Amino acid sequence: MIPWTLLDRAILPNSQEEIRLYQRGDEFAIRVANYELMNSRVHGSEEALAELALAKLAGRAPLRVLIGGLGLGYTLAAALRGLDSRGEAIVAELVPAVVQWNRGPLAPLAGRPLDDPRTRIVEADVFRVIRETRAGFDAILLDVDTGPRALTHEDNRRLYDAAGLRAAHDALRPRGVLAIWSGAPDPAFARRLRDAGFATEEVRARARGEGGKAHYIVWLAQRS
Repeated sequence: MIPWTLLDRAILPNSQEEIRLYQRGDEFAIRVANYELMNSRVHGSEEALAELALAKLAGRAPLRVLIGGLGLGYTLAAALRGLDSRGEAIVAELVPAVVQWNRGPLAPLAGRPLDDPRTRIVEADVFRVIRETRAGFDAILLDVDTGPRALTHEDNRRLYDAAGLRAAHDALRPRGVLAIWSGAPDPAFARRLRDAGFATEEVRARARGEGGKAHYIVWLAQRS
């Protein structure tokens, strides 16, 4: 078997943890500590995050979408496919190295979505962008960490607590959609979504690649 090669590493802001980019043949992976955050061979649920959210906004245009976490670019690429020529996809990515990787070795994976003129990168914490916005987005797509549970970065918890969900609710336009990726179900989190004023649907999303055996959760929370 071809061994993994470490291509680059960076320190996560406000942490001593490293985020690392690996390559094995034509496969790429991003890892923090001993946890693999994402892999280019299994990315269907990342695309589903955008596709499911924008399907709830069908007929509404132009759309302004906020994406929390650039990752390997698949969520951004899927969001762009759902926007018309006037739409805008704002990506809040806290780690500058991840943006550099997506302009470099990762660029071909999702079709170079950073080159699309509808894309705008904000090198900032997505929580800050949400908190500073009122009724500014039609959709917020969060693929941050592993979801609401088993976080690799403690700062991400504030996205998923009651105050963070209320901030997301306020940042959305009427009938806007908050879509959240998770590695596992979480009934307590689903209740928090409802308590924050969202009509909530939980969807099982199949991974693409490796036979598509793995399933993940996408919560679709729509502002009333």
